[in-house]
Amino acid sequence: MPTILGQNQYGKAENRVVKITRDGATHHIKDLNVSVSLSGDMDEVHYSGSNANVLPTDTTKNTVYAFAKEYGIESAEQFGIHLARHFVTSQEPIHQARIRIEEYAWERIEASDAHSKFIGADEVRHSFVRKGQEARLTQITYDGASWEVVSGLKDLVVMNSTNSEFWGYVKDKYTTLPEAYDRILATQVSARWRFNWTADEQKMPHWEKSYEQTKKHMLQAFAETYSLSLQQTLYQMGSRIIDNRSEIDEVRFSLPNKHHFLVDLEPFGLKNENEVYYAADRPYGLIEATILRDGCEAKIPVDLTNL
Repeated sequence: MPTILGQNQYGKAENRVVKITRDGATHHIKDLNVSVSLSGDMDEVHYSGSNANVLPTDTTKNTVYAFAKEYGIESAEQFGIHLARHFVTSQEPIHQARIRIEEYAWERIEASDAHSKFIGADEVRHSFVRKGQEARLTQITYDGASWEVVSGLKDLVVMNSTNSEFWGYVKDKYTTLPEAYDRILATQVSARWRFNWTADEQKMPHWEKSYEQTKKHMLQAFAETYSLSLQQTLYQMGSRIIDNRSEIDEVRFSLPNKHHFLVDLEPFGLKNENEVYYAADRPYGLIEATILRDGCEAKIPVDLTNL
C-alpha cells in the first residue's frame, strides 16, 4: 500500500537560556526555556534522506543564545517574535516557525539594612529567589504573513477557604458526596489566552504589562466570586480578562479541583467545625472551558497539552 508524508516539523526543544542584564550594580534576570519547531519543504529529507533543506537543530539552538545577546529579552513574547521572524525570513524552505517559551520568574532578595554588619541593602542588587510556583508561557507562530500569539501560565495554585458551595447536583444510586454550603475551593490554574495582534501593521501589545494585568484580573475574579461551582468561578475569571484586556479575544482554562474533605473527628470526641481538612491530590475533578469575546472564533486547542 503506498504511503504519503503528512504534517511534519522539527527543531530543538527546551533550550534553557538565562540572560543577565547588568544595569551598573543592579542586575535583572530573564530565565527562559525555549523550544523551536520549523516546518516547510521537508519532504525529501523524509523520503530520500537529503538534508539540502534542513537547518540543523544545533543551529536553532545557537540562534537562541545568540539572539539573547543580540536583541536581549524584553519579554518572552518579543523574544519569540524575533526568533520566528528570523527562521521564516532567512531560510527559504522554512514556511512556518513555532516558538514555545516557558519563563521562570525571579524576585530580588530583601537584604539586611545598610547599617548591619553584613553587606547593606544599598549594595545587594544581584541576589534573587525563584518567585512563586507558576511558569509563564507563550507560543509564537509565524508563517511569513501573519502571527498568532498565545500566552498563559501553569501551576498557579490558588485557594478560597470559604465563600464556596456545592449543592443541588444530580444524584443517583452511586452518589455519596454530601452537599456543601461552606467549603474550600482550590485549584491549580493552567490558562492560555490568545491575542488579537496578528500583523506587523497592528500596534503590538505591551507584553509585560499585559501578562501582569491579565494575571491580576484572573486572581481578583477568583477571590471576589462567591462560588456555587468551579465552573462559575472559571467563567468569571475568563470574563474579567476579556472585559478588561482589549488585546485578548480568547481565554482557555484547565482547572483541576483540588479537593479538601472534612476529617471526621467524632471518634476522638471532637467536633470539626470546618477547621481540619484532608487534602486529596487524586482523583480530582477537572473543569475546562473557553471564554470568548463575542463574535470571535475559538482557536486555542481544546486539549492544552497540544499547545
